[in-house]
Amino acid sequence: MDTAAIAGNTAWVLTAVIAVALMLPGLALFYGGMVSRRTTMNMMLMVLGAFCVVGVLWVAFGYSAVFGTSIGGLGLLGNPLEYAGLGQLLTAPADAALPPLALAALHLMFAGLTAGIVAGAAADRMKFSAWLVFAGLWATLVYFPVAHWVFAFDSADGAVQGGWIANTLGAIDYAGSTAIHVNSGVAALALALVLGRRRTWPVQPKAHNLPFTLLGVGLLFTGWIGFDGSGLGAADNNAAVAVFNTVAATCAGVCVWLLVERIRDGHPTTLGASSGAIAALVAITPSCGAVTPLGALAIGAAAGAICYFAVSLKYRLGFDDALDVTALHFIGGVVGGLLIGLIATPEAPSGATGLLYGGGFDLLGRQAIAILAVFAYTFTVTWVLATVLDRTMGIRVPAEVEARGLDLALHAENAYENGSDKAHSPRGHAEQLHDLETTDLAVEAGVEEDLRPQRRP
Repeated sequence: MDTAAIAGNTAWVLTAVIAVALMLPGLALFYGGMVSRRTTMNMMLMVLGAFCVVGVLWVAFGYSAVFGTSIGGLGLLGNPLEYAGLGQLLTAPADAALPPLALAALHLMFAGLTAGIVAGAAADRMKFSAWLVFAGLWATLVYFPVAHWVFAFDSADGAVQGGWIANTLGAIDYAGSTAIHVNSGVAALALALVLGRRRTWPVQPKAHNLPFTLLGVGLLFTGWIGFDGSGLGAADNNAAVAVFNTVAATCAGVCVWLLVERIRDGHPTTLGASSGAIAALVAITPSCGAVTPLGALAIGAAAGAICYFAVSLKYRLGFDDALDVTALHFIGGVVGGLLIGLIATPEAPSGATGLLYGGGFDLLGRQAIAILAVFAYTFTVTWVLATVLDRTMGIRVPAEVEARGLDLALHAENAYENGSDKAHSPRGHAEQLHDLETTDLAVEAGVEEDLRPQRRP
């Protein structure tokens, strides 16, 4: 590859890193706007805290566990010591298509955001200290192995052996939905089951700041373009196809969710549009390089409709996934992953042939195996991890803390203030905390006024 091509690809990937970095405030705003005003800062800090914990682990051994040579050649986990500390990546090999730290930076973003996605299931009731411990252990035991399965390809010369899904199974996942969205959605389900329902179930706190949520979706959408477009690490036609399909699917997802919502509930909503966008973005992530633009519209539309109805599953099955992570990320990932087996076209960058293009059931079967394997592994390990932490350090806040709100109780701060800015008060911390609590409880007096079904069951 010539120097100009390498420079162009590097510039594109580093630009994608910046775009994906916008997903961090995007996710924090998306989640922060959907919870009660009494837990806004806690929710945002869970996203940021998880990202930073995972980022430290990524440097220490995470990158190596994902992209290192598979231990024993089984495709289950990369050697965590092979690139420990990442000092070996400071100099790019002469034949490298990209500087290795550019790839490492991009996937650090993926890893940290995946842990942050899981946080939505635990809103309003999880200890912050327990969450940080959970995030670090979950990344180590679940995300890094599954990411190795999906992202680590065998090297051309056979010197480096990668993950079993990417190589042995050969399932199609253009931008990593299996490792990120299916993985986080299943983990959210397991964590929600161990945590138990919130005290107000099935009624839950209303989304207190929908402008935050919509702004968060906009930032997530921007980042997702870089996320999907950088899937193969090159600034070429393949990237253009992935970007266009991502945008097209999102438009379809929003339109269909709003249509179904209008028919079923009598009115389209901002929260519905936001959810439709996320569902479609999740679904197009594995398939953005495998389908035509019409196929992208079909995938976005299917995700918008199916994920709308999936939201009601938590009410019917009795698990409290606070912000619908399972419905949007797991179900959305399943929709996108399986539809590859039906409508993938060999003319698209992935080069796969789905059932409707004469490819038979083989690809559909491989897609299903990949999803089922991640479900089984992630659910089991996440449930065991959360249960062990619950029985040792405890993962749920006391009932009185949940009733008062986690912002004041755990962080001694509030998202909103009435009157003068108490943060600059010369009085002591105890008096400031008392003022914050008094103001917050006055705003929230009568919990019934702050509660309503977030979406129709």
